[in-house]
Amino acid sequence: MSDPTAAAPESNSSPAPATETPTSFAPTLDEDTVRAALRRVKDPELNLNIVDLGLVYAIAVAGPKVSIDMSLTSPGCPSGPEIMTAAEQQIRSLDGVEDVAVNLVWDPMWSPERIEPRIRAYMWF
Repeated sequence: MSDPTAAAPESNSSPAPATETPTSFAPTLDEDTVRAALRRVKDPELNLNIVDLGLVYAIAVAGPKVSIDMSLTSPGCPSGPEIMTAAEQQIRSLDGVEDVAVNLVWDPMWSPERIEPRIRAYMWF
């Protein structure tokens, strides 16, 4: 008969290794990531993205909060609400974004000189 009060034999095996934390491959939320997302937003009249058109003036990322200053080709741009909504949606689709502010600015006024030079050359400006 075995003695129930007897100690269990000691094991010479080492403790189980700690499990590794999975590595995340999500892109870091920074200005370049936001700029890349905004390149998917096109001015429907010109069929060019708002970054190359020079409509995005500033991008600020503070943790999960993103703010952009942007303009339109003119104050009476009929596509303005559509462009601004699409910009906000593209930013919100990024991992880690919790709050988005899209600020419409008119100073300085947009002009063709703000268009990316390689695009401007293609457009004959």
